[in-house]
Amino acid sequence: MRKLILDLDTGVDDTLAISYALGSPEVELIGITGTYGNVLLEQGIRNDLAITDLLGHPEVKVYPGLSHASKADSFEVLPVSAFIHGQNGIGDVAIPDSDRKAETESAVDFIIDAVNTYGKDLVYVPTGPMTNIAAALAKEPDIAQRIGSIVLMGGALTVPGNVDAWQEANISQDPDAADVLFRSGAPVTMVGLDVTLQTLLTYKETARWRQLGTAAGNFLADMTDFYIKAYETTSPHLGGCGLHDPLAVAVAVDPTLVTTLPMNMKVETEGATRGRTIGDEQRLNDPNKTMRVAVGVDVPRFLDEFMTRITRLASQAD
Repeated sequence: MRKLILDLDTGVDDTLAISYALGSPEVELIGITGTYGNVLLEQGIRNDLAITDLLGHPEVKVYPGLSHASKADSFEVLPVSAFIHGQNGIGDVAIPDSDRKAETESAVDFIIDAVNTYGKDLVYVPTGPMTNIAAALAKEPDIAQRIGSIVLMGGALTVPGNVDAWQEANISQDPDAADVLFRSGAPVTMVGLDVTLQTLLTYKETARWRQLGTAAGNFLADMTDFYIKAYETTSPHLGGCGLHDPLAVAVAVDPTLVTTLPMNMKVETEGATRGRTIGDEQRLNDPNKTMRVAVGVDVPRFLDEFMTRITRLASQAD
């Protein structure tokens, strides 16, 4: 069985990503590494511990990562992030704090240790800024060749960004770190806005979770309804909320859910287009394509897998 690490800035869709991973028998979630983005690092770690408890998986350990971008001194949550995810990151829904604590080992060291232990059986899925994996690569560069795969949620190649015309939110938090990852030679699949905005959830689906009558089902429904309502303001043309982070986990579990374009990528780190994810002209003709960019997705099959796995998990959690 493949081992999975989720690297999360735990807001609403990160919570759905945790749920998808825990509902997938093909993989074992061996740890969550915390980061900043939708919430502060400390809030995200609190959420991770509380959510895994609520979903019936207190065995999942949480490791504290870096609290701000690689070339910054601090981080503050953007007002738009709080509007979309709530002040607490999980739709302002209250759930009990865990009596567990985060591990003392850092996220960076845990990532390196996991690669050393599991090698090609390890899949790493970052759904926030790429700061932790960039730091791990700086500390031990050869993990790029020894890890099984990295499936990230971030970027936009064929569609506009959601921060500005070219930047996607996760990449925009730390373009320098993302560029390190993109150029590292690691086997990376980019699951960006090109596909995640095609995978939408509506109130019809969340009603199914509420009908379960479980604490987990009610939590997931209430939290996701908050998210859908935010989308009615920020992206009314979509008719639902984008399943960004859970799609990345789904692709880690089953790569055939997406159609990918093999290409060597970079992130622009200077000038007006800082944060843009685009092909690396210096490696355009390199026959070794280390990255794949998802440009198509089997929407019906993914949504069916999403609802089946998470509904089953929520029904069994109590």
